[in-house]
Amino acid sequence: MNRIFGVLVAVGVPLTVLGSFQNWPSIAMFFICSISVVALSSFMGRATESLAIVSGPRIGGLLNATFGNAVELIISIFALQAGLIGVVLASLTGSVLGNLLLVGGLSFFLGGIKFKRQMFNVHDATHNSGLLIFAVVVAFVIPEIFSMTMNETETIQLSVGISVIMIVLYLAGLFFKLVTHRGVYNHADAAQDSEHEEPEWSKKKALIILLVATLIVAYVSENLVHTFEEVGEQFGWSELFIGVIIVAIVGNAAEHASALIMAMKNKMDVAVEIAIGSTLQIAMFVAPVLVLISLFMPQQMPLVFTVSELVAMITAVFLAINVMNDGESNWFEGLTLLAAYLIMGIGFYLL
Repeated sequence: MNRIFGVLVAVGVPLTVLGSFQNWPSIAMFFICSISVVALSSFMGRATESLAIVSGPRIGGLLNATFGNAVELIISIFALQAGLIGVVLASLTGSVLGNLLLVGGLSFFLGGIKFKRQMFNVHDATHNSGLLIFAVVVAFVIPEIFSMTMNETETIQLSVGISVIMIVLYLAGLFFKLVTHRGVYNHADAAQDSEHEEPEWSKKKALIILLVATLIVAYVSENLVHTFEEVGEQFGWSELFIGVIIVAIVGNAAEHASALIMAMKNKMDVAVEIAIGSTLQIAMFVAPVLVLISLFMPQQMPLVFTVSELVAMITAVFLAINVMNDGESNWFEGLTLLAAYLIMGIGFYLL
């Protein structure tokens, strides 16, 4: 599989460069760029997995989430430049749904087929549950409700204030988990994650690959964003569907792959940390950062989602919390999360 991704990168990236100079049709460029981003994400996933082996499940999950979300952040910045505010907000929604329901569901389902009962750190799960409720139910609903009686300037001011608070709380949460309370809530079965495993690449090589892959993704993503409008018209996809499903899946391919690999190895602490940690990072860091970045763009982005986006995210959060809070998983719980994702996907397609 790694060889296939290598071939896709070797072919897809030059074709992207060639197509951008020769103005190839948008549909062709859309598929070439999407495949290239997914293939590049696999290299980012392998690099972060190598770093995770020597860093432990929490740091490993954070690294996977961070570099995986870097792809989406890059795509979103170019979309902001193009004035595609709706696509950016929809992609943030799609990331929350994709991480909680698609990644979480596939991890539980595939891992559950191989292992009848899988365990993960229940203390981390309950800690993350509170942050999920804050990030989605509190910080996303408040702007929606309050902005109903505000003008555009006041809505942006509210969004900026909330964004700053969310970034500070996210950083404080990392400090809590990685510094002040590091090792306080050890998982009883953590020994399975401490087995000696050789990383695929050295630390230096992994960091170099991460940097190079991120730079190439930035270039490919810029070309990808320019295809959205025409591709949407050709296939009858709404801006909402492109953001929620297409951009979210392509932009988060790295951590999707990494979480599934970890689940199949019965390393559920890392898999769950990737799914939940990535969701928290999107909601509490990436979304607020994009709001702040948009202040320097021609069009500012308020932290105001549509009602359908909010309902979908809130439903996903409470379903994921209910499934994950017992600290164990099985294939049927995974199938339940996947079913919820498919139902929401159909709904967004028909909107």
